[in-house]
Amino acid sequence: MDQLVEDMKRLLATTFSFYLKAHNFHWNVEGQNFLDLHEFFKDIYEQVHGDVDAIAEETRALGSYVPGSYSRFSELTVINDETSIPAAYAMVAKLASDNTTLMAMQKKAYASAEAVGEMGLSNFLQDLYDKHKKMQWMLTSLNKGE
Repeated sequence: MDQLVEDMKRLLATTFSFYLKAHNFHWNVEGQNFLDLHEFFKDIYEQVHGDVDAIAEETRALGSYVPGSYSRFSELTVINDETSIPAAYAMVAKLASDNTTLMAMQKKAYASAEAVGEMGLSNFLQDLYDKHKKMQWMLTSLNKGE
């Protein structure tokens, strides 16, 4: 169970970091396709914001407290913070790369949940993975030819 709790805390922190990066890109995107990308990034951060709360609640249901500070999230996240403003399609590429990382973490947490018989959590993680798989398709499709 300890491994599952650790996986969920890392997943929470990394998902929050991904949310924040998508929101940052929503605020700061520029260029010819501003409106489309501005809305696209909004769709991402809104979906992921809801996932952050659900991941936290699933972790609490395991009997563990969850991290809730920037300093703790920065210790646990596995994606890099964005300190500059990249070009519009570089933003898309960064989110695609980070989403790949997030999907790998979801798989790891799923394996840990399966190992300890947490069926409901396994189902939640499968659904989360499916949402990010669709997101990955959109991110990579958007960057084709750029």
